[in-house]
Amino acid sequence: MQKKIETVKTLLDALPFIQEFRDEIVVIKYGGSAQESPQLKERFARDILLMYLVGIKPVIVHGGGRQINEMLDALGIESKFIEGQRVTSKDVMRIVEMVLSGEINKEIASLLNSHGAKAIGISGKDAHFITAKAKDFARWGLTGNITGVKPEVVLNLIAEQFIPVIAPIAAGEEMGHPGFNINADLCASYVAKAIGANKIIFLTDTAGVLNKEKELLSSLTKAQVDALKADGTIHGGMVPKVDACLEAIEGGVHKAHIIDGRLEHSMLLELFTSEGIGTQIVL
Repeated sequence: MQKKIETVKTLLDALPFIQEFRDEIVVIKYGGSAQESPQLKERFARDILLMYLVGIKPVIVHGGGRQINEMLDALGIESKFIEGQRVTSKDVMRIVEMVLSGEINKEIASLLNSHGAKAIGISGKDAHFITAKAKDFARWGLTGNITGVKPEVVLNLIAEQFIPVIAPIAAGEEMGHPGFNINADLCASYVAKAIGANKIIFLTDTAGVLNKEKELLSSLTKAQVDALKADGTIHGGMVPKVDACLEAIEGGVHKAHIIDGRLEHSMLLELFTSEGIGTQIVL
């Protein structure tokens, strides 16, 4: 009986947060181990379903760098990176689109649907809802910077009670363009600010932003992030993550969160508990 009472107490503790976020849009950048481990995939799908059933409107933007590398290796196509960003030739772009839109995107949508959600997979090329231009064609080829997002495409899907699952590929502006490979973190941020999301959550393979003593920093302002970048505390792969967070909150998203996607039910712990588990970034 005591265990049952504790279960009810847990639900009651979550109630204020469920009320707060009901009918709000939450964008989730889904990547890292959470996207690759079969067990974590199942837990992710159940957590998204719970969010959906209590009235939150989740929107998922996913990555797929490891799977792209594996496919390129299998086909004998060299993977090239400059400053940590993929060089996307026309041949690489075909593989990027095949893996992201044709494989990963549909797998995620199918997994959510199998758990009873109502998910639909799209890329930025659908209805040209994300457009881009070359970041620097001479250096990175078809790696792009987003120039526009049509929010009505995603908002119409949400209004029909779908969970949009978005592959980070953008349309070019001229007819017949092969499209652009977009950084998934920045894609999530641009989508979040365009559709008026309340929150954006980045699932990563770290606990969050750490200080020089490797201790978790639970909350950061923009000024603090800038200072930590300047002194080298935030470095390497965490830099584009915090930049994507800042992009979102400067665009009107209330809070951005970087959390450990390897932890079971990490999204629910961040959303429905007062302590949270990762790093939240605010203006």
